[in-house]
Amino acid sequence: MRRLAVAGVAVSVGALVLAPSGLAASARVAALQIGLRAHGLDPGPVDGVRGAQTRRATLAFQRRKGIHCDGTLDRTTRLALGARGRPLLGQRELTVGAVGWDVAVLEFRLRRYGLGSRAVDGRFTTSTAVALRRYQARRGLDPDGIAGPRTFRALASRRVAPVSWHVVEPGEGFFSIAERYHVSPWRLARRNGIPLTRVIHPGQRLALPGGARLSSPPAAGPPASRESVRAAIEFWSGAYGVDATLARALAWMESGFQQDVVSSAGAIGVMQLLPETWEFVDGVLLGVLTPRNYKGNVRAGVRYLRWQLDEFRGDRRLALAGWYQGARAVRERGLFDDTKEFVRIVLALYGTV
Repeated sequence: MRRLAVAGVAVSVGALVLAPSGLAASARVAALQIGLRAHGLDPGPVDGVRGAQTRRATLAFQRRKGIHCDGTLDRTTRLALGARGRPLLGQRELTVGAVGWDVAVLEFRLRRYGLGSRAVDGRFTTSTAVALRRYQARRGLDPDGIAGPRTFRALASRRVAPVSWHVVEPGEGFFSIAERYHVSPWRLARRNGIPLTRVIHPGQRLALPGGARLSSPPAAGPPASRESVRAAIEFWSGAYGVDATLARALAWMESGFQQDVVSSAGAIGVMQLLPETWEFVDGVLLGVLTPRNYKGNVRAGVRYLRWQLDEFRGDRRLALAGWYQGARAVRERGLFDDTKEFVRIVLALYGTV
């Protein structure tokens, strides 16, 4: 689940790779080159190298804007670029449709992950999302194609997380494997690019999502039986006027009714609530602090589902999309492909769990 605004600290991106000339390539310079192109100037190739052609184009742009002309990239020059000069990377969540300096910096970093040079243009397209998913998978993050706080932290640290694997044994499926490693079955399937509804076979190797472990993560609280989780879903669904069958399908999709699940993105428990979402429900929707156990998780999750249903006038499909993608993004951008898949599977589970 992705929720609310990105709290953020701008990510500093310095020297990245060596250009053919042997000079260090900078994502900041690449973003400048992209911005200059958007203003009709020719800074040369978008290579992140501050060469003579980039300097000439910068001087021409500064003269055009009536600002101090020295050919260097300063804050005044960056802001004069308008939409192409702000914000800095890490100050907002980035999804398909975003345009700006931060997108350009991100795209330049993603060249190593299959993003073509022509796609490095400061516009977050489906090609950007595909390359970002590759990066996220490599770093052990939830490969959702959306740049948020965890992705920004990974970009800043540059540490590559090792990949853990599981070999499917006879009789195992996504849900039983997810339960074994205390991970979300949905994220396990997405980590491997396989639909959750597809049958997996003995001997098949599955990459485990970030946060997978054989022992229960302490942050999630103690485990709970499926019967207890189901009873809590029934109770709070009745309390908040939510279809319990829908709430069960959503909870099963998110965690397989496991409270002792914490995703690499920090989503917690049965309903896979991000901490900031849980705080939003407690502070805005409920006005009380719910306990950080399966009972509080289910209560907060069902109340949040009620809020999504209210936001979309009872439309189950859009409410589930808002749950996964964020209500504002659904209204402004429509449903992303992975959101459609999420909604489709939840509705397929409806009445089966």
